[in-house]
Amino acid sequence: MIDLSARELGVLEVLLQRMDRLVSKEQLVNHLEWGEEVGNNDIEVYVHRLLRKKIESSDAKIITVRGLGYTLEKAGAATNGAEPQSSGEAASYHYK
Repeated sequence: MIDLSARELGVLEVLLQRMDRLVSKEQLVNHLEWGEEVGNNDIEVYVHRLLRKKIESSDAKIITVRGLGYTLEKAGAATNGAEPQSSGEAASYHYK
């Protein structure tokens, strides 16, 4: 069992609802209603916390699409012509 804050859970729920589809930071900001202003940096923090908590399983992983947002992809999913960027906690792709 993994303990998630309400905000981490909110971000994860949005990614799960849009599995295998790109979700921009702006879409996350617009979807999450936390009773206060939420910005792109807040989203980055909560995604980073999810990655640190190892919420990824062998079935799915959070992919950072540099400059565009995030996607929760099933294992072995295509990256639509993207090339992996430098190593890090999460896979990161740069689209041409």
